Amino acid sequence: MSYLFAHPLHVAALGAAHLALVATALAAALAIALPLGLVLARREHASNLVLGVLGAIYTIPSLALLAVLVELIGLGSAPIFVALVAYAQFVLVRNVIAGVRGVDPAQRDAALGMGMSAVQRTWRVIVPQALPVVVGGVRVAAVAMVALATLGGYVGAGGLGSLIFIGFTIHHTDEIVAGSVAACALAIAIDGSLRLLERLVRVN
Repeated sequence: MSYLFAHPLHVAALGAAHLALVATALAAALAIALPLGLVLARREHASNLVLGVLGAIYTIPSLALLAVLVELIGLGSAPIFVALVAYAQFVLVRNVIAGVRGVDPAQRDAALGMGMSAVQRTWRVIVPQALPVVVGGVRVAAVAMVALATLGGYVGAGGLGSLIFIGFTIHHTDEIVAGSVAACALAIAIDGSLRLLERLVRVN
């Protein structure tokens, strides 16, 4: 902990870079998962197949996947970014499907009876009703991504993982502890913020 107290600004800067990486990857993952989940929610056989594939990707050891990505696209933030987006898909798509399928059929029928188009029903009825479940998935994915993003230190992506990597390289426990504690604090803060958002969405 001594490194953390001795270099708070440096750790904070690494934490900000870590947060930026996670936030960007989460936004990209949602941009893929939301439309995919909306489509698959109406196709049970296809959803089972896609979720099976995404589940298989989710079980790939992170270091193995990262090693393959480094071979394909090189060092830097790109391989860890792709890994974060790929791993998040299973949780996000599954929750989008569950949220959409959990919408009350009576509300769907009412929207149809009011003459709403398919697009209007999706964005005015289905998505708002499914949002609490979707946000719950975002919570789980975001916390997992904070942990996984620490591997970025091994491929030159920066963030708190670089502090942990340096600590392992020079055998300094203080850097490892500082990076780990900061990553835990970041995960707790993100989880708390998304938990509050989830509650607000459920109330509304």
